[in-house]
Amino acid sequence: MSKPIPTYQKLRGGYYTPEPIADFMAHWAIVSPQARVLEPSCGDGVFLESSLKALLARGATRQKAAALVNAVELDEQERGKALARANALGYPLKPASIHQGDFFSYCRKQLGETGLFARLEPATNEKFDAVLGNPPFIRYQNFLEEQRLPAFEILRRAGITPNRLTNSWVPFVVASAFMLTEHGRLAMVIPAELLQVNYAAELRRFLSDYFNKITLMTFKKLVFEGIQQEVVLLLAERNGGGKGGIRAIELNDPSELAAYEHTDFTKRELKPLDHSTEKWTQYFLDKKEIGLLRALRALPELTLAAQVLEVDVGIVTGQNQFFVLSEEQLKSLSLRRYARRLVGRSGQFKGILFPATDWLENAAQNLPTYLLDLPDKPLAELSQAVNEYVEFGQASEFNTGFKCRIRQRWYVVPSVWTPAAFMLRQVHAYPKLILNQADATCTDTIHRVRFKEGVNGGAVAAAFLNSLTFAFSEVLGRSYGGGVLELEPNEAERLPLPLKLAEQLSVEETDRLLTQHGIEAVLAQNDELLLRDGLGLDQKEARLLRGIWEKLRDRRINRKHSARKTDPANGSNGKGKAMAATARAASN
Repeated sequence: MSKPIPTYQKLRGGYYTPEPIADFMAHWAIVSPQARVLEPSCGDGVFLESSLKALLARGATRQKAAALVNAVELDEQERGKALARANALGYPLKPASIHQGDFFSYCRKQLGETGLFARLEPATNEKFDAVLGNPPFIRYQNFLEEQRLPAFEILRRAGITPNRLTNSWVPFVVASAFMLTEHGRLAMVIPAELLQVNYAAELRRFLSDYFNKITLMTFKKLVFEGIQQEVVLLLAERNGGGKGGIRAIELNDPSELAAYEHTDFTKRELKPLDHSTEKWTQYFLDKKEIGLLRALRALPELTLAAQVLEVDVGIVTGQNQFFVLSEEQLKSLSLRRYARRLVGRSGQFKGILFPATDWLENAAQNLPTYLLDLPDKPLAELSQAVNEYVEFGQASEFNTGFKCRIRQRWYVVPSVWTPAAFMLRQVHAYPKLILNQADATCTDTIHRVRFKEGVNGGAVAAAFLNSLTFAFSEVLGRSYGGGVLELEPNEAERLPLPLKLAEQLSVEETDRLLTQHGIEAVLAQNDELLLRDGLGLDQKEARLLRGIWEKLRDRRINRKHSARKTDPANGSNGKGKAMAATARAASN
């Protein structure tokens, strides 16, 4: 596995692309000895080398291959390394073959400029048969304005509206697509965010419209050592002839790429492309499974979660180390009168009911079960104990964190209210709704839920546990390298619920069944009542839904790997525990 690359490259992308990936992509994208090739961000030349070797394998001479390959690189030092690499391998690459500068400006010059960038000179209109590489993964916070402006102009040209969350790899993909000939091929290593995040939704639609065939390749093992970023190989063909569509292929690791014929995916099923912003996780399913989900989504008997409930984020304190306290801390700091009951982590839930007895049990274990909810008043009007604790917080610089310093009074937590139910934000095996019987609130590791007026919350919580809703949660949510499924409030509210006959379910009995016999027992009960009897699905369709959920769940969980452990209550790698000890010492 490759080692971290130099400092500049770390800002751009972080890690070398393993050679098996670069070689595979070059051999797939380059289909003739006359193919003109572009690498839009070549670094020290990994893809450049693979492209030259692929041209040689197709029948080009070394001199011809060197004349066909072009690249762009912002960093002059890396550009020099790439040139030296090619020449050392016997390919007489001319310095002009690697343009030193920003790819977006280069692309704009080739395409001709519009809008803010309109100038008199004509477009170069230089196009390529293959564009391939590993674009920079620059988060929006570090995306320089001089690069952002031309990048966003290119996105708008594609009908994509950029926003503050747009990562640099998104316009890189679009600009690279624009640089292709009518029958060109795009091969890119990009974050698996493409498949599932909302900010890439318009990019998914653009790719669906712009390319005839799309192949997505992912790996069960993470490709880049040291980071949790899951990647996907995007292999896209323009007007490739024959039947169009999309396919998703999953391998264990890059070493398995060698077993593929580089241009032959014919044994893999092509699914019809959905020309929408839908998430592409669904394409890891087969045609029959995708067809069932699309048919079910249109059923009028299904209820969208937003019709019966509202999902909101949990409380954002800005400094859980300061505001989230245990029973022992509360006593030693003399702050009980300002405390609210709290759930700090999903592991504190047992089933789909959270009674007061469970909260008391957690508090007795000295877990972080209290929220410090100070009144919105000047410190002079508050107790000496509050003043001493706030002074401690300021001495520890807790007040300097962004969420705290933008508040009028940093020690006052906003939007504190008690929900009717909780919903897991980060899910391991399956999502669930938990009725709040303990009069507790929660941090933002958990979502807060209100039921609409007249809705039987118990029936909804019980009915939420079914194979249909579980399957859609995997398609509508998103997961990252650690194997966790995450559902944001707007995604949770789009979950379909089979609520016909849900009133026949007892939430107490369902909770008992779940805690004593597990989720399989609950699904056996609920699928029979809600899917078979309520929706009229036959046994085969109900089993297929269960299989869809299990397939996508297992694919996600199999990506879990060892990483540093983080305290789920505060996301601070144990800092919360250290603070607790400090707070106790300060109060004594």
